[in-house]
Amino acid sequence: MRDVFAADQNGRRRFVALGDSFTEGVGDPSAVLPNGVRGWADRVAEKLAKAGPGWEYANLAVRSKRLRHVIDEQLEPALAMEPTLITLYAGGNDILDFGTDMESLLHDYERLVARLARTGATLVLFTGFDVKVSAVLEPFRKRNTMYNQRVRELAEKYGAVLVDYWCFEAYHDPRMWAPDRLHMSKAGHKYLAAKVLDQLNVPHKISPKQWDPPTRMTLREWERKQRRWVNDWVLPLFGRKLRGVTLGDTLSPRWPEPVKVPKKGGLRKLMEETDK
Repeated sequence: MRDVFAADQNGRRRFVALGDSFTEGVGDPSAVLPNGVRGWADRVAEKLAKAGPGWEYANLAVRSKRLRHVIDEQLEPALAMEPTLITLYAGGNDILDFGTDMESLLHDYERLVARLARTGATLVLFTGFDVKVSAVLEPFRKRNTMYNQRVRELAEKYGAVLVDYWCFEAYHDPRMWAPDRLHMSKAGHKYLAAKVLDQLNVPHKISPKQWDPPTRMTLREWERKQRRWVNDWVLPLFGRKLRGVTLGDTLSPRWPEPVKVPKKGGLRKLMEETDK
């Protein structure tokens, strides 16, 4: 792995994030940032800017995107930016699609990883978490296991940094998850940002959330919560799949072009300066 602080021949340090809702920041709401979210990637960009001068940041991730969308819509723009640091998580939505051919998916995933690795940038890959939210989603766990094993193999093959999200025990706490139970909460995004920074040897002061033990629910409370979750999140999710629509259809990338991240005030300050 190259030094993440190493600049390119033009003296630039440029972080480009690719993917879907995981990287866009869904589950970590923000009233002032693009698409109404913040997320772990924004936090990583801000800590990079504090630790070293001159960092630029682009985030091309859009919620609901499948691997083919990342390849078709994000790959070439990312390559054109000549990044020195790339993060990639893609394929999670494909795993939840009916009829996904995992062998074909993983073949395409390797082709994408190989293209990104050839840039010479530090490349960061992620496994997917084994979300045990309900028997409704149990059939998809085998696919997730296949995906994770392949990501680990490709990280070693292409010299990528592996963030083995699957192994993080902290995410067994339900408070690390948003109400839909598929996206991280604000606390979950902060924790992941810390893990990415640790893997890149970037100094930071992000500390894990300290909670009291969760209060035990009665059976009636648990049943009520389960029904609400199915009605509010699961049924709409499968309804969208049947209609062939996604939550990302009308959205654009949050940071489609590299922006200079302020050392103080971060991306919120950048938005304030833009609005003036």
